[in-house]
Amino acid sequence: MAETAFLSDAEFEAYRKLIYLESGIHFTQTNRSILEGRLKERLRQNGAATPKAYFDLVSANKEEKNVFLDAITTNLTRFFRNQPHFDALERFVLPELTALKKPSGDFTVRIWSAGCSTGEEPYSIAMLLSEKLSPGFKYEIVASDLSLKSLITAKEGFYDKTRVVGVPDAYLKKYFDHNESGYRIKDGLKTSIRFDYHNLKNISPWRNFDIVFCRNVLIYFDEAAQTAVVNHFWNSMTSKSFLYIGHSESLFGMNTKFEFVKTQWTTLYKKWI
Repeated sequence: MAETAFLSDAEFEAYRKLIYLESGIHFTQTNRSILEGRLKERLRQNGAATPKAYFDLVSANKEEKNVFLDAITTNLTRFFRNQPHFDALERFVLPELTALKKPSGDFTVRIWSAGCSTGEEPYSIAMLLSEKLSPGFKYEIVASDLSLKSLITAKEGFYDKTRVVGVPDAYLKKYFDHNESGYRIKDGLKTSIRFDYHNLKNISPWRNFDIVFCRNVLIYFDEAAQTAVVNHFWNSMTSKSFLYIGHSESLFGMNTKFEFVKTQWTTLYKKWI
């Protein structure tokens, strides 16, 4: 006898539409099992008897809706993920930007880590900029995510030893405090980053970024939502700025003004007007 599906097709469609309308995240039959797995856990924790009962709850209760959106967000990240991106940041992007900024008297490089998850990406950026940014320059980083749970971890800045694989030994000694439980980001680096909640579906409240990192996030959106998100980035960036997306992502065929840039380390996009 066939096992009864956890979600009926009608229930899956209702959840899919709610998630898309609230976050822009696009669930299909291919990743339906991810949604069902996260949903089962929420029902267990919340005491809801059925998917229909829980749907009624999240539709009526904004706080529970935010918890649900948090639960279905995939948070896969690590320090210095995709090293060629950081090589290009050090050897191509930063020299380009600082050469442009110096004559204008603007000595601040502003970065947005969009979809920062548990903080490994913005902390990696901060470590690299602390080491490699030209003398006289400073940096500001805004790191945002849809997941409040991930943001709490990011702000705390504590990682067990399995999570710091990939961090150079010199950086571990300089930017982390170590004990038997794991590694904690030192306050000097932690305070250089502003962590904040942001739903990428919405227009950003922030402006004048020189660099935006949004890696392995666009794959969760459909084409219309991807275009909207990318255009939001455009409006948040300076006239001479760079956009990083995931190595498996592309703006090809998208209605956007960004220009494709190929460096000897990796590819990225620029806004150059």
